[in-house]
Amino acid sequence: MAYWSWGATDAPRTVVCVHGLSRQGRDFDVLAQTLLAASDGQLRVLCPDVVGRGRSDFLSDPMGYQIPTYATDMLALVQQLGLKEIDWVGTSMGGLIGMAVAAHGAAMGLKVHRLVLNDVGPTIQWEAIQRIGQYLGRVVYFDSLQQAADAMWQVSTSFGPHTPAQWLALSRPMVKPADDGSARLQLHYDPAIAVPFAQVTQEASVQGEALLWQMYDAITADILLLRGAESDLLSPATAQAMAQRGPHARLVEFSGVGHAPTLIAPDQVAVVTQFLLQGEANA
Repeated sequence: MAYWSWGATDAPRTVVCVHGLSRQGRDFDVLAQTLLAASDGQLRVLCPDVVGRGRSDFLSDPMGYQIPTYATDMLALVQQLGLKEIDWVGTSMGGLIGMAVAAHGAAMGLKVHRLVLNDVGPTIQWEAIQRIGQYLGRVVYFDSLQQAADAMWQVSTSFGPHTPAQWLALSRPMVKPADDGSARLQLHYDPAIAVPFAQVTQEASVQGEALLWQMYDAITADILLLRGAESDLLSPATAQAMAQRGPHARLVEFSGVGHAPTLIAPDQVAVVTQFLLQGEANA
């Protein structure tokens, strides 16, 4: 598993930032740079490419592309680096991984102090799963970075407003040279990540909710819950329930954004930075 490391390796605090289902660790470039500048060298920021994405290896068995595998990988990473205390920022899938790490990390002596859950919770709306399944795993080739960026924007408008420069910067790490030997580009991830995703049924999704709520209720970390006000994945009811039970997440919503905030807009970055550095978050 590859990871991007920002800041000094001996910094007293470490923040682990984990991306969404079809994304990769460079999604957090802006947030990482802001955190380093604001912390005056007191933070190290780690941004892994979850297995099957970015610079990380692909799995021979696609059924390994599931949360338990990802959480085990993350626990192995922090253990290898000798980390006993971390903070966590997780977007969508990265938030679910963070919940698992926060709930089970104590068994290996890991303490998660602050946890940012970006537009995700124990209950995931079935309509969002269906929407994501329509494009996940499709092998598409592009003649240029701009063509790839334009195509990705068509399925990512829910991320909210971005300038052309911002979107191009987000898109650049999302592609790699095509595997057909041509001069074209293709998406960075293993198309097989869609295999276990496609096998999820609505019934199985509902059955898994109880276990996810148990996991959430067991978390002792201080939680900041971010929600795009137009999100189709994290419902207002689920967000409110997360604020009222278990670790009582602090909820901040961003207008004009769906699933999921990219943590590039200044207001989004400011909320996360303030929470991680001061432990407070204001809507």
